Amino acid sequence: MALKIGFVTDLHFGPEAYHDGKLRKLTHHAAELTRAVVRRMNEEVRPDLLVNLGDDIEDESRDADLTRYGACQEILRTASAELVNVAGNHDTIHLTREDLTRIWTPEGGRTPPHGGRLFYSFDRGGFHIVVLHTIEQKDVAVRIPEAQLAWLRDDLARTTLPAIVLMHHSASEQDLSDSMWFAGLAHLALVKERAELRAILEASGKVRVVFNGHVHRNHLDIIAGIPYVTVQSLIENLDEDAPGRPASACAVAVLEDARTTVRVLGADPARYQFEHRRG
Repeated sequence: MALKIGFVTDLHFGPEAYHDGKLRKLTHHAAELTRAVVRRMNEEVRPDLLVNLGDDIEDESRDADLTRYGACQEILRTASAELVNVAGNHDTIHLTREDLTRIWTPEGGRTPPHGGRLFYSFDRGGFHIVVLHTIEQKDVAVRIPEAQLAWLRDDLARTTLPAIVLMHHSASEQDLSDSMWFAGLAHLALVKERAELRAILEASGKVRVVFNGHVHRNHLDIIAGIPYVTVQSLIENLDEDAPGRPASACAVAVLEDARTTVRVLGADPARYQFEHRRG
């Protein structure tokens, strides 16, 4: 049993984004970088699934966001692999659940597993895939509602397969003091209910690994035996300012009975390997 999953996150189609007066998000390269990721997935990686961990857009207005979100998804759908989408915080500022799930559902394509929801689950290749929807109240907190936690608890109880959890924000306890974006702002990077969420994942005894984006860096935490992997943003500037050097990041995870390997590709590479006990 093996499943190969490709990842891309924080593509940020839209206007340039600065932080402390310096160019940080190389959004003007988003389309070409996304095309390059899809080419790499089709020609080199050949995953079973391509997971988009969210923030397809740098939000600006409803009309601009609809256009840019659609353009991003159009490129991602040129992947040979099945596309799995996670909603990011920028994606849902001006766009609704109905907007996103409509764009996620191409005419004439394979029927997506979301069923019109932003949190959902499905089985592929001997694994149970769980997509969560973390909700950011701008400048206040990142939440996961109690009703979604209850759904997650029941969903994991029903499956007999090892589970993979996908989300936009982080459920780990990573130290953000050296983060370009979130130093002193952990409440905007980490899910407020993360301890309760992790308790559900741990109690199930089924979760192999959790993946998220949002933080714009590579990071790994292992908590109670569960790896929490943060994937670098596609368009993050690895230099201090303009003209900049994009991370060009994507990742590939190979999930097997006894082992999971994760490689982050691009200009900011990383590699992780986890061994799983049998039985």
